[in-house]
Amino acid sequence: MEVATSNPAEETNVWGGGTRPLNASYGKLMMWFFIVSDALTFSGFLVSYGFSRFKNIDSWPIADEVFTHFPFLHGIDAPMYYVALMTFILIFSSVTMVLAVDAGHHMQKGKVTFYMFLTIIGGAVFVGSQAWEWKNFIKGEYGALETKGGQILQFVDQTTGKRVALADIATPIATDRETHLGSNGVWYVSETELPSVSVAEVKAGFEANENVVIRIQKLDENGHKTVLSRAESLEKINAATTVVEGANLIHNEYGNRLFADFFFFITGFHGFHVFSGVIINLIIFFNIIVGTYEKRGHYEMVEKVGLYWHFVDLVWVFVFTFFYLV
Repeated sequence: MEVATSNPAEETNVWGGGTRPLNASYGKLMMWFFIVSDALTFSGFLVSYGFSRFKNIDSWPIADEVFTHFPFLHGIDAPMYYVALMTFILIFSSVTMVLAVDAGHHMQKGKVTFYMFLTIIGGAVFVGSQAWEWKNFIKGEYGALETKGGQILQFVDQTTGKRVALADIATPIATDRETHLGSNGVWYVSETELPSVSVAEVKAGFEANENVVIRIQKLDENGHKTVLSRAESLEKINAATTVVEGANLIHNEYGNRLFADFFFFITGFHGFHVFSGVIINLIIFFNIIVGTYEKRGHYEMVEKVGLYWHFVDLVWVFVFTFFYLV
């Protein structure tokens, strides 16, 4: 009786790469597995964002009205300019990474060092820019009032149609104000610090300024936020209970608080990826300088971190599109 035996050569040919499946090293293959799994994670986050936005489409903040800041240009309306610059810097860092990988293939240590340095600088500038954007988003610019039902009331000048800051219309009232804590009031409500003005001061100033009206977060048929008449505004402001300055996970002066929740979570998660990439690139950079990869005879490690870097760049393209463009 004959016993069937396997042919080692035939088993090798199944993969085509022999002991290197798909003709890729173990490290590179594992990097691809990580990228695919991470891509699914980001996809889940962005799909959740899309569903939430679709459900609240008539009250979702308009990106052009939220991200209007630019360094050293205070008071100048520059919608999306800085975000576009951040995107360009990150994409350019992906170009320098490609050049570093190509130089590694040709065993050109000097060029690999130079292009990796530029990649690190680009990533660090992007992370710093994102932190600056977070700071402005959290701090806010104009402020708003919030009703008991969670509706955001913004103030605009009837003549120019531009937003008006709470501090510009509030009338000072000499009263003692204390930070509200959950222990001395509604148990689930507390303040980390007092807002710059009180609801009563905003109401008093609004009633005295007849040129100011209220704009609510609900969008009209043209996609613009609904501006109330003066009479409607006077009635609506009586429902206000809270001063909101900036955005956090509970309150958002720009509109629906889900926008702020997703913004912090998704951009923060991506920012963590970029920050991690910068740290990893720094480690690889110093290994290049001391000649580690010259001794190994290849720069495959640069190519592996390059795959990760291109991935975080690609993810930002989708985040940029979902949050800022659509």
